[in-house]
Amino acid sequence: METYKAFLILFLNFLHLSIAKKNQENIPLSLSFPLTTTPLSQSSSLKSISLISSKAMAKIPSLSYKSNFKYSMALIVTLPIGTPPQDQQMVLDTGSQLSWIQCNKKFPKRTPPTSSFDPSLSSSFSALPCNHPLCKPRIPDFTLPTSCDQNRLCHYSYFYADGTLAEGNLVREKITFSNSQTTPPLILGCAKESRDAEGILGMNLGRFSFASQAKVQKFSYCVPRRQGRIMPSGTFYLGQNPNSHTFQYINLLTFPQSQRMPNLDPLAYTIGMVGIKIGGKKLNISEKVFRPDAGGSGQTMIDSGTQYTFLVEEAYGKVRDEVVRLIGPKLKKGYVYGESLDMCVDAINSPQAMRSIGDMTLEFENGVEILIDKEKMMDDVGGGVHCVGIGRSESLGIASNIIGNFHQQNLWVEFDLSNKRVGFGKVECK
Repeated sequence: METYKAFLILFLNFLHLSIAKKNQENIPLSLSFPLTTTPLSQSSSLKSISLISSKAMAKIPSLSYKSNFKYSMALIVTLPIGTPPQDQQMVLDTGSQLSWIQCNKKFPKRTPPTSSFDPSLSSSFSALPCNHPLCKPRIPDFTLPTSCDQNRLCHYSYFYADGTLAEGNLVREKITFSNSQTTPPLILGCAKESRDAEGILGMNLGRFSFASQAKVQKFSYCVPRRQGRIMPSGTFYLGQNPNSHTFQYINLLTFPQSQRMPNLDPLAYTIGMVGIKIGGKKLNISEKVFRPDAGGSGQTMIDSGTQYTFLVEEAYGKVRDEVVRLIGPKLKKGYVYGESLDMCVDAINSPQAMRSIGDMTLEFENGVEILIDKEKMMDDVGGGVHCVGIGRSESLGIASNIIGNFHQQNLWVEFDLSNKRVGFGKVECK
């Protein structure tokens, strides 16, 4: 179930991106739309984070929406795409740039039903021809090359780390929220071949992410606490969040385009983490472990599309040492869940072991802290086994620290693009 995330992280490791240019205009966008969550197929969170250059988008009228979503393993947004709109399910992902939808692909009957997008039913749909300026053999923001298909349309393709291919055409299409509220045509991928039932809503700092193209100045969400099989509801905003006056903010770390580092994703939301505490005890981890070194290793990013938290070896080792000290022989020896989580206990036979771990605090610059109570430290992975929701980055072939959505439960997370910062606020998400 967790293998798909390992593939995502491995894929991010070898995609070298150039940082996005600023948009020419800063037109505020404020909207929200329905979100649901469903378990994902193995490669559902494997995303291409590469895209292409274009002129600044036209002015976009201010929109205002808000809606609730349910949370299981990932945040699934339902977007009304096209004219007239067709509801499409997409993974809300702050770790990728390319937004894409499934086009004309039939899936087995499932609950809830999943439908693909039919371009022939939309009057605002257009595919990019091969001679379009955005369709070039190699371009700065598109690591994998585009090509011409048999219909002389711009074709893109990329392989997941497990060898799975996803491909289709680059297209332009509107998001139609209502008769009076719509976006101009945005660059999307129209996938014809993919194992995934859902598409991807790319929300990173790339100039062709949905956030950049739609000129979203702020977006935020709260991930509710998971309670067994029950999927509680959270809230998602595009635009102003009325709770933002309670948030604590951390400035994003930015990297110039000329500063190319092989292990760095310059389009991720990178923040300055400084330490970790467990049960009130400050772990002996150097702050340098959480900051990019000369090669980009050590970057700390926050990602809505990653389920668990992953730490580089020096930080992970100190966390594991403390967990071993607290739980001792109750840890399941030789057990690794999803090829990533190896701090697990048998909750049926060792119920006390789960209560032995104290709260965890992630410490950031400006004195900002994320408190993760001990009830949210471990995840029920099935069969009576509970695992600490922290994996070793090295096992995924990366050199970055990633704070996943599991450790964002009962927390407002706001991405303030206009001020280049991330905000956090404690909340009981409903």
